[in-house]
Amino acid sequence: MKFSVLLLGLCLAFPLLAQDSQDSNFLIARDAFRAGDRNKLERASSQLGNHELLPYVENYRLRMYMDQGDSAALRGFFERYEKSYVVEKLRADWIRWLGKRSTWNEVEREYAKMLAPEPDIICYSQQARLFRGDRSVFDEAEKLWLTMLEAPEACRTVFDALIIGQRLSGEDVWARVHRQLEANRPAQAKTTLAYLPDNEAPDSKSLDNALNNAMSYLVRQPANWYASRAGRELAVIAIQRIASNDPQAAADQLEKIKARLNEPERQWAWSQIALQGAKRHSEEAITWYANASKAPLSDEGHQWKVRAALRALEWGGVRDAILAMPPTLAALPEWIYWLGRAHKAGGRTSEADALFEKIAGQANFYGNLADEELGRTVMPPPRALPPTAAEQKAARDNPGIRRALAFFRLDMRTEAVKEWNWSLRGMEDRELLAVADIAKRNQIWDRAINTADRTKTEHDYTLRFLAPYGEQVRPAAQNQSLDDAWVYGLMRQESRFITGAKSNVGASGLMQLMPATAKWVAKKIGLRDYNHGRVNDTEINVLLGTSYMRLVMENLDNHPVLASAAYNAGPGRAKKWRAARPLEGAIYAETIPFSETRDYVKKVMSNAVYYSALFNGKPDSLKTRLGTVGGRTADAMKDADLP
Repeated sequence: MKFSVLLLGLCLAFPLLAQDSQDSNFLIARDAFRAGDRNKLERASSQLGNHELLPYVENYRLRMYMDQGDSAALRGFFERYEKSYVVEKLRADWIRWLGKRSTWNEVEREYAKMLAPEPDIICYSQQARLFRGDRSVFDEAEKLWLTMLEAPEACRTVFDALIIGQRLSGEDVWARVHRQLEANRPAQAKTTLAYLPDNEAPDSKSLDNALNNAMSYLVRQPANWYASRAGRELAVIAIQRIASNDPQAAADQLEKIKARLNEPERQWAWSQIALQGAKRHSEEAITWYANASKAPLSDEGHQWKVRAALRALEWGGVRDAILAMPPTLAALPEWIYWLGRAHKAGGRTSEADALFEKIAGQANFYGNLADEELGRTVMPPPRALPPTAAEQKAARDNPGIRRALAFFRLDMRTEAVKEWNWSLRGMEDRELLAVADIAKRNQIWDRAINTADRTKTEHDYTLRFLAPYGEQVRPAAQNQSLDDAWVYGLMRQESRFITGAKSNVGASGLMQLMPATAKWVAKKIGLRDYNHGRVNDTEINVLLGTSYMRLVMENLDNHPVLASAAYNAGPGRAKKWRAARPLEGAIYAETIPFSETRDYVKKVMSNAVYYSALFNGKPDSLKTRLGTVGGRTADAMKDADLP
């Protein structure tokens, strides 16, 4: 009986399960394409009928014959499936084929129909426009020069044209090199330096020494190293490389040579020391940023200047650093919120409230905090009406959604997610809610959440904050004396409730457990006969994950912010990131050095607020949850070997 009920449930969830033979033919066609077997591909495709994934098989056939340059066959395919994901990808590859053969008229014709071109496709389009003499391309390419730090091959031709057209100077070359080195892309920086005239470029051996043996390079520089721009730049590059490991040592070296540097060179070196110092929570970072003065900062440099001031509770510095940001950066919710806090600290409450109003009501960390600053509670908005029968039918009949469901059915998750996300483009709220409902009915929890997350005015937070596996999660949380809203908030962020989820570093399951961590916890709690093959079992994964959450809580002051940071980045780091004095939980979260962990902690804590409100039917407070993170202590953790 159990088996029959389960099978019936699966059939209702995936209404296309009956097409097993056609699914097999699709997989045969895909494998034939990968093997380059045209005959086998033709046989399999002839047996597909009206399978949802027929466009992909047609795509395989066209790709195998692309070298013949049959533009008529391609255009016919594009017209049949226009605006679909498979057309977007095939058209991009066709543009690449055309671009490599300098067929510029066709490149422009096809590019005009692209919906979301990748960087190299943009550059092929720019090459085509250059070919017909459109010099407005230069203005667009100049913007890419500083922002596209790893340029595809197609873009290098455009950059070459900027140099030939004398639209870039030596200053522009060095500015790009600085940005690339700050982003730790030395290989790309070397490529950029090739744009300098031979008499202005550093020699390759000296450059390698400055990059790879920075301290030794500074000690052994020739006596007249400062006589040329290249010599001075190599010195500050060496300073920058030292700063990435030891900002104080870099500052000491800069003090020794700063008199030999020009002001912009000196300021850039200080900006790099300041950036690395801020990431390491050095109290000197504010002074180093002051020494950098008017040095142009990257977006990361601007943000860490704010964080350094936040960490020191220097609200005037917070205000000034945010006001100095580029407008697009300052418009992000975090900087609107912190500027509001800076104004509030300075007694300018009306200006502060006006800023809080800009982001209040947003379902995110800073939207929640802004609401509370304005004296409002955080609660999910009224639930939208369920999708109508007509809306549900339209969602079921959407070709892209049907293709995505077919990929999910075949356990081709990567392809399924790409097709699903592409299909959401341009959808209105009611359409999104209907599609999210399909995902929920099919137990594709991550797509249900991500789709419902996109609505603008009509919302269903029971979809945004799904809580599946309650029979396993709720009792496990209770047994570990954990807040189930926090547990669900963490799981939502870890895996979006995909039981077979596996990260690129090897974490597995609903609670994304690393093999060594899972093994350690299993031993700690006396779980017999545990092996890593059981880690994706829902009950085992939740048991180990919640047990680990309790252990990190016990080792880190029972503070959920610290425990959340520890779950993602390790307890040692979470402990190390505390300040010498107690720190507001929101400031601790904002000044976490790792961008992934910083974003993770904010989302986990905001998730928990919504889960609590949904579970308990009453508002919750993010500020209360964040609390105050205690000052750094030398006390050892209770479990010295806690992974």
